[in-house]
Amino acid sequence: MSTEAPVKKPAPEKRLGSLIPKVPFWAQILLGLVLGILLGWIARSGDVGWLLTTLDKIGAIFVQLLKLAVAPLVFFAILVSITNLRKVNNAARLATRTLLWFMITSLVAVAIGLAIGLLTNPGAGTGLTPKDGAKPEEAGSWLDFLTGIVPTDVITPFTELNVLQIVFMAAVAGIAALQLGEKAQPILTLSQSVLELLQKALWWVIRLAPLGTLGLIGYAIATYGWDLTAKYATFTADVYIGCALVMFGVYPLLLATVAKVNPLQFFRGAWPAIQLAFVSRSSVGTMPVTQKVTERLGVPKEYASFAVPFGATTKMDGCAAIYPALAAIFIAEIFGVHLGIGDYLLIAFVSVIGSAATAGLTGATVMLTLTLSTLGLPLEGVGLLLAIDPVLDMMRTATNVAGQVVCPLLVSGREGILDRDTYNSASASPVDVVSGAHEPEFAKA
Repeated sequence: MSTEAPVKKPAPEKRLGSLIPKVPFWAQILLGLVLGILLGWIARSGDVGWLLTTLDKIGAIFVQLLKLAVAPLVFFAILVSITNLRKVNNAARLATRTLLWFMITSLVAVAIGLAIGLLTNPGAGTGLTPKDGAKPEEAGSWLDFLTGIVPTDVITPFTELNVLQIVFMAAVAGIAALQLGEKAQPILTLSQSVLELLQKALWWVIRLAPLGTLGLIGYAIATYGWDLTAKYATFTADVYIGCALVMFGVYPLLLATVAKVNPLQFFRGAWPAIQLAFVSRSSVGTMPVTQKVTERLGVPKEYASFAVPFGATTKMDGCAAIYPALAAIFIAEIFGVHLGIGDYLLIAFVSVIGSAATAGLTGATVMLTLTLSTLGLPLEGVGLLLAIDPVLDMMRTATNVAGQVVCPLLVSGREGILDRDTYNSASASPVDVVSGAHEPEFAKA
C-alpha cells in the first residue's frame, strides 16, 4: 500500500489582464482630455510641428471612422425602427407623442437660448467686426431644405453623406416593408443582421474615443490656444450655460413631473451616452450607446429602436435650438442689425421645423445658415463662429443626446409602458464591451 503524500497541484497562473486594474471608460475619456490639453499646449508653446500633425491625424481618423458608419447605420436603423413599430401597441400614438415632445422640448430650449442672449448681449465688446466674417462654403435655405429631402438617385446620398435624404429613403423603404407584410420578411431579417453588424463595428470605434479625445482636444488647443476664447468668452459661456440649464434643469423637471421618475437616476443610466456624445460630437455616432442606455432605463426595446434613431437625426436641442438662437443674436450685434419679436418667433419656428437639417453630424453650420437666411442676416457671420465651433459642439451634442433619451422616457412614462423597476436599477457603469458576447454590454460597477 502506497504511503506517498499526494502531490499538490500548482496554483493556476493569473493572466496578465487580471493583474492590470481595469480603467473605467469615463476615466479613459478624462485621461484623454487631460493629455490632449497638455500635448496641445506643448505643441503650441514649443512650436512642435510633428506633434501638431500627429494630434490632427488622430482626431481626424477618429471622426472619419465615425462618419464611415453613418450612412448605412442611419439607413438600416431607420428602416428597422419603422418596421419594429408593428410589434408595439398604439404605434401611431407613440410616434405622434414622440414627435410632440421633440417639438415641446425644442421650444423650451430655444426660449432659454433667446433669453440668455438678450440678457448677456454676447456680441458686445468682442472687438470683432463684419470684416472678420466669411461666407461658408455650404449654406442652407428653406428651398434647399425642402427640395433636398428627395434624392435624385439612390447612390449620391450615401457618397455625399446627405443624412436627410438617407432618412427619407429609409422611411419609404420601412413603410413599404410594412405594407408588404410577410413578403418583406427576408429583407427585414437581412436588414436587422446588417444593423447589428454595423453597431458591432461602431462599438469598436467607440472604444477608441479616449484616443479621439486626445487628438481632437489637443489639436484645438494647439491651433487656437486660449487667446481665441477671450473674444468669444461671453458667447461660449452662454452656449454652455444654456445647454446646462436644459440638460440639468428642464429635463430633470420634465422627468419628475411628466414621467414621474427620479431625475438623478436618469443621469446614472444615461451618462455613458452623454459623455461619449461630448467627446465624439456626433449624435449618430453615439446612437448605439444612446439606444442601449434608453433600454436600460426601462423603455421597451421595440419602441426605443424607433425613438432613438428618429431622435438621433431630428432631435437637436443643443445644435438646432440653443445654439442658433444665441448665434443669431451674436451675429446681429456684430453686424449692427436690430432683431424684433417677429425675428425671435422665426428663430423658434426654424428650431422646431428645421432641426433635421443638422443631421446628427459634427457641427451645426447648415442649421445656422438656415436660421440666418430666414432672418435675412449676413451669412458672413457664420465665419465668425467657425473657429470656436469644436469647443461649442461638444456641449451641444451632449445636450442633443440627453434629449434623445429623455423624450422616449417621457412618452413611455405617460403611456404606462415604462419599466420602472428597470429604470430604478439602472447603474452608472461605464461603457464596456464584453469579449465574445453577442452584443456590447455595460460592465457592472
